[in-house]
Amino acid sequence: MSDRPPISPRSPRAALEPEHLPPPPKRSARARNPFVIVGNAIITLILLAMIGAGGAYIYVKQKLDATGPLTEDKVVTIPKAGTGDIADILQRNGVIDGNRFGFFAGVLALKARSELKSGEYAFAKGATLRDVIETMVEGKVVQHAFTIPEGLTSEQIVARLMDNDILSGSVRNIPPEGSLLPETYKFARGTPREQVIQRMQQAQRRALAEAWERRAPDLPIASPERLVTLASIVEKETSRADERSRVAAVFVNRLQKKMKLQSDPTIIYGLVGGRGTLGRPIKRSEITQSSPYNTYVIDGLPPGPIANPGRAALEAAANPARTRDLYFVADGSGGHVFTETYDAHRKNVAKLRTLERQLQNDTAEPDADEEAADKPAADKPAAESAPDTTATTPAAPAEAAKRRAPPAKRGANGASQKGAARSPSPPTAKQ
Repeated sequence: MSDRPPISPRSPRAALEPEHLPPPPKRSARARNPFVIVGNAIITLILLAMIGAGGAYIYVKQKLDATGPLTEDKVVTIPKAGTGDIADILQRNGVIDGNRFGFFAGVLALKARSELKSGEYAFAKGATLRDVIETMVEGKVVQHAFTIPEGLTSEQIVARLMDNDILSGSVRNIPPEGSLLPETYKFARGTPREQVIQRMQQAQRRALAEAWERRAPDLPIASPERLVTLASIVEKETSRADERSRVAAVFVNRLQKKMKLQSDPTIIYGLVGGRGTLGRPIKRSEITQSSPYNTYVIDGLPPGPIANPGRAALEAAANPARTRDLYFVADGSGGHVFTETYDAHRKNVAKLRTLERQLQNDTAEPDADEEAADKPAADKPAAESAPDTTATTPAAPAEAAKRRAPPAKRGANGASQKGAARSPSPPTAKQ
């Protein structure tokens, strides 16, 4: 007989159900605590926020450093405006793509929302969003070069400033002659013209102080202001760098010997002042015309500068060459010939006149010889020629010489030869 218990008959449904169900697990009192529930929720939110922030960081970083859409360098003017308007301007000019959210995100990431500056900016080809934002934050606006040539008067410089449409504002007063330093300056669009003048005056004061500090110990110049006057004459006489110190030496030697300076540019300044340009040759009658600036009449230096000299002219006037030269005349090739004696100077003048006549004959019409025969001799002293004719620089011959002679060397700003081919009169009794 089997030992197994007897099988009780059951219905199929009852057979599928377990006889005894286990009781559900009991939750601890801590798990049921509401503070734990809130804490778990907060931790969950923090984790989700960190994941979101990480994703946003990766997105913004990629956006900031991705190559921008610009296909070539471009200059864009950014006005004073909000971030949205700036984004529109950049988008219209192709500096950023059409995703404005990326620009806003980049501005926020770089903490630049209130730091974007207005101005004219040059954005490089393919500039990244980071480059664009940082350029505006740092205010790296376009700098426009503005060059003032040496030897212009203050009135001429102001006229150039007024003609420059990059600058703004007006100029209240013409600065004193010689107070501006000719140089190349860089300014942003919209810089006030008065600010440009102030910067030029500051640069002139520094350059003058440096030149005066390094002046020759035996220089017969009493003050820095008088040094500017001498330098302005040197500047108007020549623009060749290799001649400035020799031209300065001629005038310094004449000052030491109590000789008249006899500089043609001083006559011109006495006639036209700040306009700077006579527009014609000096007349013989104007050489003896009374004027505080006419160094053929007055002793020593004129009362003030006749132009604005550059650094090189200031240095040359402060440290002239160690020569005994008292005269110089144009050599027909853009430079000058220097001599110690008047006799040697007269020979150089005669050579120049011969060269001028040869050049004139080469370019004259067939009947020009007859016309030339009626003209006064070019190498005669002023007193021997007809009044109110050309002064020490003949008109037509000199122009022909300038056309046919080798070109003069030009200064750093492209200024052409400024000194006239002149023949100072013989030393006076006082000399």
